[in-house]
Amino acid sequence: MKALWSVVKWLLIGWGIVSLVGLIAIVATVGYRLGPGNVDTSGTAAPQDVRFVLNWCRLGDDRIEEVVHSYKSARSFTGDHLDAYAIRISRVDETELVRDEFGSGWFRCDELDGVLKDAVGFAAGWLHQDEIAWFLTEKELESDQVYVYPWSIYCHGTHPSAIELIFVRPKDKMVFYMSTKV
Repeated sequence: MKALWSVVKWLLIGWGIVSLVGLIAIVATVGYRLGPGNVDTSGTAAPQDVRFVLNWCRLGDDRIEEVVHSYKSARSFTGDHLDAYAIRISRVDETELVRDEFGSGWFRCDELDGVLKDAVGFAAGWLHQDEIAWFLTEKELESDQVYVYPWSIYCHGTHPSAIELIFVRPKDKMVFYMSTKV
């Protein structure tokens, strides 16, 4: 009988530990989802928040005139998100929208193929979101008036699952940034 109580005691202790870990996981998940730092924000980005966009694509943050629109979604536990910015810049010339000797740099959107075309298509799939109604249209993403700078494209197999793309529309000196992951 003593051995039975010892086994029952250890089973109850084990069950208590499993229950405690489960409760902590539930509280952490709810806290993360409902916490004050994990909310959608719109129209709050300042020039210093978007400097990285112009620096990544080698245009330089000294060109930023204003952040016209911005949207940052809440993050899921796995990092799923949608971030987008529209930035007015002081100058841009099509002659500086070129590729380097390694093939990285700017691509005209009507000349895309392969994974970059798929990545721009992945970005176009987000355009139905009301929060980014101000972003480039799907037609613009396929036009000769817009260039794209692929900062990063993550794929599962051969299909994009996360992107960071920078678009520029030289005619009105607008830069658009989209970062998304599913």
